[in-house]
Amino acid sequence: MTAQAKGSRRGPRRASTEEDILEAALQLLDEGGVKAASIRGIAARIGVAPNAVYTYFPDKAAVVKAIVEHLLGQVDHAVFADRDVAWRQRIELLALELRERLTIHPGAVGLMIGGPMDGPRALALNERLMEVLSSAGFCPADAARASYLLIVYVFGSMALEMAELGEARSAPPEAERIAARHAGFSQIPAKSYPLSAASADVMARYVSTEQYVWGLHRVLDGLTASLPQQAASAERSMVD
Repeated sequence: MTAQAKGSRRGPRRASTEEDILEAALQLLDEGGVKAASIRGIAARIGVAPNAVYTYFPDKAAVVKAIVEHLLGQVDHAVFADRDVAWRQRIELLALELRERLTIHPGAVGLMIGGPMDGPRALALNERLMEVLSSAGFCPADAARASYLLIVYVFGSMALEMAELGEARSAPPEAERIAARHAGFSQIPAKSYPLSAASADVMARYVSTEQYVWGLHRVLDGLTASLPQQAASAERSMVD
C-alpha cells in the first residue's frame, strides 16, 4: 500500500449517540416533514446503518416521542419559580418560549399534537403549569382543566401557523408574511364583505406574535374571572 493510500485512510467512525439521532431527526423534519424523518433517512444523515438507530429506538414512534421530549426538555422551568411574579405573567413567558422553540423547528409542531404528551418531560411541564395555577387559587380539578386549555391554545395556534406555511419549511420573516397577507386581504370587495374589508389590517396579523399574545390574554382573562374573588383581587393587585 502506498504512503498516499495510507494517509487517506479515514479514522474510526465516531459512534452515534441518542443526541445525534434526535438532532438528525429534527433537521430532516425541518427540511422535509415527517416523511423525511424515517429511520433510514436518520441513519443516512448521521452516516450509520439503520440498525444503529434501532439500538436506541425500537421504531419511528419511539423516535417521535423522543423528539417531543427533547424539545420540551429545553424549556426553562425557571420561569415558573418566582412567586413574586404574577401567575399570568409566568404563563405568558412560558407560552412565548414554547412558540419561539417551535418556530425554530416547525416540523415538530405536528408531532406535539399527534399523540399523547405523556413522557417524563411533558408530564413535568404539565405539573409545573398546574402548580402555577394552583398557587393562583384554582382547585386541583380546575387547575388541570386550565392547564389543558392553555396547552391546546399554544399548540393549536402553532399548528395553524405552520399550516399556513404549507410545504415551505423556512418561513420568511413575520413582517414579510403580514405584508403579503395584507396585500391579499386589501383586495376583498367591500360591497360584498364590508366587515372583512374594513378589518384587512387586523386579519393580516391573524398569524403573528401580536395575535398570539392577544388571544392568550383573552384566555387568561377568562381564567382569572373564574377564580374565587379573593384570589382574583390579589392577582389584579400584583399586576397593578
